[in-house]
Amino acid sequence: MHKLPTTLLLNIGHALDHMFLLIFATAVTSIAKDFGISRWEDMMPYGVAAFFFFGIGSLPAGRLGDLWGRRPMMIVFFIGIGLSAILVSITQSPLQLALALALLGCFASIYHPVGIPMLVQGETRPGRAIGINGLSGNLGLAAAALVTGLFVKYFGWRMAFVIPGIVTLLLGVLFAFIVKPSPAPATKKKSATGSHEGMSMRKLLLIMTIASTSGSMMFNFSTNSNFELLTDRFVQISQDPAQIGFYLAMVYAAASFTQLLVGTLIDKIALKPLYLGIVAIQLVALAAATTSGGWMFYASLILFMAAIFGAIPFTDAMIVRYVDDAMRSRVAGMRLAVALGASSLAVWLIGPIVKQAGFGRLLAVMAATSCITLCVVSLLPKQKAPVPMTT
Repeated sequence: MHKLPTTLLLNIGHALDHMFLLIFATAVTSIAKDFGISRWEDMMPYGVAAFFFFGIGSLPAGRLGDLWGRRPMMIVFFIGIGLSAILVSITQSPLQLALALALLGCFASIYHPVGIPMLVQGETRPGRAIGINGLSGNLGLAAAALVTGLFVKYFGWRMAFVIPGIVTLLLGVLFAFIVKPSPAPATKKKSATGSHEGMSMRKLLLIMTIASTSGSMMFNFSTNSNFELLTDRFVQISQDPAQIGFYLAMVYAAASFTQLLVGTLIDKIALKPLYLGIVAIQLVALAAATTSGGWMFYASLILFMAAIFGAIPFTDAMIVRYVDDAMRSRVAGMRLAVALGASSLAVWLIGPIVKQAGFGRLLAVMAATSCITLCVVSLLPKQKAPVPMTT
C-alpha cells in the first residue's frame, strides 16, 4: 500500500496529464484567431501530434518504468510536461505550436504505463484505487474546461499553458523530495503466476487493445470537441467562453464519479456484464444526443460522458488482474501505444467531419464506435466472482 502523499501526488499527476492534453482543444478558437486562421476546425489537425506521441510514447515509457524505475520516470513526467507547456505558450506559428504540443504529448505518455502500475503496486483492492485515480484524471478535464475558459476570457490562451506549467514543475520537485527511491525496479522483484481464466494472454491482450482503442477514440472524439459542441448546441443559452467552460466543467465533474462507482464494482462483480452495461448506456445516450439541443442535449451529454468515463477503468483492471507486476508497465505501454496512437486519428477527424457535415455526423460516428466496443467486449469469457488481488 502506498503512503498517502505518494498516492495523492500520483492522482494529481493523472489530473494534470489529462488537463494539459485538453487545453489546446478548449482554447482552439482563441488560438486560431491569434494565428490568423479563420475557422477553428482548420486548427484542430495541429493538435494531432500531441495525441499520437501520447500513445506511441507509452511503449518506451513503460519499458523504462519497469527497467529503470517508476519513481525517476514520474519525476521526468512532471518536469517534462511542465517545461513543454511553457514552450507551447511562446510559440508564434501553427507549426511551432504543433511541434511543442508533440513534445508535451511525449512527456504526457509517461503517466499511464508508469503512474498507474506504481499506484496499484501492492493494492488488495485495485478496482477502488483505479476508480479514484480515474476520477482524478477526469477532474483534470473539468479543470481544463473551467480554468482554460477563464484564462482565455481574461488573460489569453498562452497563460492557460504557462501557469499550470509552473505549478507542475513545482510538483515535480515535491515528488522527488517526498517519494523515496524503490529498493529495486519492478523487473527485479519476485514474479508471480497469474490466471487467465481459460483465455490465452495473446487473445486477452488483443481484446483489451481493440476495446481500448475504440474507447480511446470515444474519449478523444468527445473531450476534444465538447467545448465547441456545447457552444453549438447552447446557442440560445450562452456563447460566453467562461460560461461554456463552467457548464462543461460541471459535465466532467459529474461524469467523473462514474469511475469511482465502476472501480468499486470491479472489485465485487464480474467485468464482462459490467463493461457491456456501461457501453450500452453510451450508445443510448449518444443516440439521444444526435437529435437534441439546449438543456436536453446537456442531459444527454452528461449521460454519455459518464458512460465514456465509466468504461476507462476496465482495461487497467484487466492488466492488474492478469499481468504480473514485473511486466505491468511494459504490457500497459504496448496496449496504450497501439490504442492511443491509433485513436489520435479521432483528433484529426473532428475538424473535417464537423466542417463538412456538422456535429450530428460526429455524434453518429461516435455511436458507431461505441457499437464496435460493444461487439469486442462481448468476446470476453464469462468470469467468476473477483477474488482479492495479490502481487
